[in-house]
Amino acid sequence: MGCRTLFFALSCILFAYYISAPIPENVEETWKVGTINALVKMVSFTVPLMVLSTFVKLDVTKPISDEHITVTDTTFSGVPVRLYLPKRKSERQRPAVIYLHGGAFIIGSCKNSAYDLLNRETANKLDAVVLGVDFRLSPQYYFPAPIEDVLSVVKFFLQDKILERYRVDPMRICIAGDSCGATLTATVTQLLKNDPVFKNKIKAQALIYPALQVLDSLVPSQQENEHGPLLTRDMAIKMACLYLTRDEALPQAMRKNQHMPQESRHLLKFVNWSNFLPDKYKKNYIYMKPVLGRLNLSYPALLDSRLSPLLVNDSQLQKCPLTYIVTCQYDILRDDGLMYVTRLQNVGVNVVHDHLEDGFHGALSFMSSPFYLQLGIRIKDKYISWLEENL
Repeated sequence: MGCRTLFFALSCILFAYYISAPIPENVEETWKVGTINALVKMVSFTVPLMVLSTFVKLDVTKPISDEHITVTDTTFSGVPVRLYLPKRKSERQRPAVIYLHGGAFIIGSCKNSAYDLLNRETANKLDAVVLGVDFRLSPQYYFPAPIEDVLSVVKFFLQDKILERYRVDPMRICIAGDSCGATLTATVTQLLKNDPVFKNKIKAQALIYPALQVLDSLVPSQQENEHGPLLTRDMAIKMACLYLTRDEALPQAMRKNQHMPQESRHLLKFVNWSNFLPDKYKKNYIYMKPVLGRLNLSYPALLDSRLSPLLVNDSQLQKCPLTYIVTCQYDILRDDGLMYVTRLQNVGVNVVHDHLEDGFHGALSFMSSPFYLQLGIRIKDKYISWLEENL
């Protein structure tokens, strides 16, 4: 009983501390955002990762069909997927969207209520086939397991016989995702565009507040939004490192921006924010190169463009399809998206960029009771509207 009382008292103290954290004035539903912010940070402080993962699994929905959409859970190439098929009859082939969920590669599912709502509405409004993918998660499965799963699913789906089975137009296919799902979207799209068999089968990609590089952990947005809302710099570093290893040396070095090896020097030009960020986001920050060669342990993945899609050269970026990117002002990952917008535009890729001045990371996950946020609904509506116009 004493332990329970102590835990309850500690929880109350933590909640009171976090609820008092300032929320930017232009963020709507301040009290609700403040409450969610406090709960997220309190849970991240007190609850072990595996318990948190179990809690998120409680939000998994069943494949319930409705009058408009048939929903089915199945496997493609051995990977669990959820398929949304419109019921209405159509004279022509349908577009398709492959959606990759967020969760920092450690939590989440395409079957979570927010993603079920998003994909169901996408299928209904676009009269499109929508596919959610449940790729493997860390720390049980490290990089590049999620990429392998998604590539396997996408290549299976893009077979002519599969597209014919679901009456999908092979010229109207989009890969989309949020957060780490947006990372996977960028990576898989780049890989497919380099594959002669599949390079012409992806019309568009949509990235919602993407993470696109791990080389520089002190870009302006990481300093400016160090304490959130919701996603703090410390939380992001912990989760990013868990995608690679359980070793504590890596996150400790990354907090100091001293995690990259000497061999990465030639890659820094691809993430030099002083060259790619619009002036309004540079503010008074001064570019400082990451300190190289301080970490004794070797992590080859840190040099891999599959982990950091910003690392590909311009000739590779030129191959990217029509692109939609959402960035949020109060997101530590904001500058990754902004740099990608600039680099894609510099090589002539058609990019539509929506920047939410009152936005923050993870809002798309809060679209149902009791954590319903207007910001999440706005992001959903912008994303679906773009798909309607471009797919």
